[in-house]
Amino acid sequence: MKLEVREIRKSFGDKEVLHGISFEVESGRALGLLGRNGAGKTTTIRVLMDVFRPSGGQVLADGKSFVPKEHKIGYLPEERGLYPQKKVLDQMVYLAKLRGMGTKEARESGKWWLKRLEIDEYADRKLETLSKGNQQKVQLAQTLICNPDMIILDEPFSGLDPVNSQILKDVVQEQIALGKLVIFSSHQMGYVEEFCEDIAIINHGDIVLGGSLKEIKQEMGKNRLTLSAVNYSIENLAEKVKAELSHLVQVEQVKKEYLILEGQCKDAKKKLLAALSETDIDVEQTGMYEPSLNDIFVAKAGDGE
Repeated sequence: MKLEVREIRKSFGDKEVLHGISFEVESGRALGLLGRNGAGKTTTIRVLMDVFRPSGGQVLADGKSFVPKEHKIGYLPEERGLYPQKKVLDQMVYLAKLRGMGTKEARESGKWWLKRLEIDEYADRKLETLSKGNQQKVQLAQTLICNPDMIILDEPFSGLDPVNSQILKDVVQEQIALGKLVIFSSHQMGYVEEFCEDIAIINHGDIVLGGSLKEIKQEMGKNRLTLSAVNYSIENLAEKVKAELSHLVQVEQVKKEYLILEGQCKDAKKKLLAALSETDIDVEQTGMYEPSLNDIFVAKAGDGE
């Protein structure tokens, strides 16, 4: 399935919060839907789920109007939405039946997912007696119980320790490998980089960057180099470069462990290496700069902060 979001707008009263959001994602791939708090991520997701009707634009599935109730969708919201005083498996079966599953099928699938997520021992326990992390795993099991074709995960790693985070990572990667369409929203950029081939960054209701993460990194890293030295602190190295090598490179950023330099001429890397040999700089490392997703996010959604 190919899901296309085209020029979606959404207003609440006189205030427009989405100003023409567009992106697309296909089965077997994961899209990282990113943005700061209040940027419009949750509103976009709610439009996709038909909780909110858009003020303009359209959502298409394989070229036809997307009707959520005609598709199997697994949605993990950021806010916990299960019943704290109900037993884990009982409410999973109940909610699965509301989504069209039979009782026997729902119970078998629920047990399978609880075991897969290593929480089957809590099947007959009230949800409120579980730790925050295990409650999150129950929510994930509920999201996947109906074997959805489309999975929307909003801050899925909330409350999980490193061991449980790894279990969740494995499950998400399995779902992508099975050909599921995944939309993944998180502020934890490391996880997004692990799963997502494509990203869409929302800022103040607009898509400010979107497309292949690999291509975006290549473009933003173009003509940029890194440099650190054994015999200079990063701050002193920056001053040295500014004083002696500014005809070749400019200091763009001073990171904790290295400088990010922007080439000022053709073949800047080659010429920089030659020039460094003529200085007293004992090079620790240098190479082409590849920005992290965190760097990309701050550059596009940081508002100069």
